[in-house]
Amino acid sequence: MAEVGEKLRIGDIASRAGVSSRALRYYEEKHLLTPERTTSGQRVYHISAVARVLFIQQLFAAGLSSRTILDVLPCMDSGHATPEILGVLVAERDRIALGIAELNKAHAQLESMISATLESNPDIRRTGQAAAAAR
Repeated sequence: MAEVGEKLRIGDIASRAGVSSRALRYYEEKHLLTPERTTSGQRVYHISAVARVLFIQQLFAAGLSSRTILDVLPCMDSGHATPEILGVLVAERDRIALGIAELNKAHAQLESMISATLESNPDIRRTGQAAAAAR
């Protein structure tokens, strides 16, 4: 278990955050993550880097660019947005909300097709479950 002030190596942070060491090096290249260096040149990170990496992953998954993420990260550090970045945050939030709405529509359509299929042919449920279990 890491102590609050403990420094962790790149592999430890990668493992805890569920990403590759290569991803961490990419984040470093894009200035999203800044490790310290030991006297021998090895990267070491503060334990808080795990939360930062998880946040970066969420923002990438939501479709933000590395440049936008770089602009947003100081808000994570301070806990609030500057007036300059607030517009970006609002625009990204609205874009994500629209994406969620579209995904919910697709989900509802799939659910409707599944329900209609199972209602019209109850035997298919076993076949579908067997196929899902085989994946």
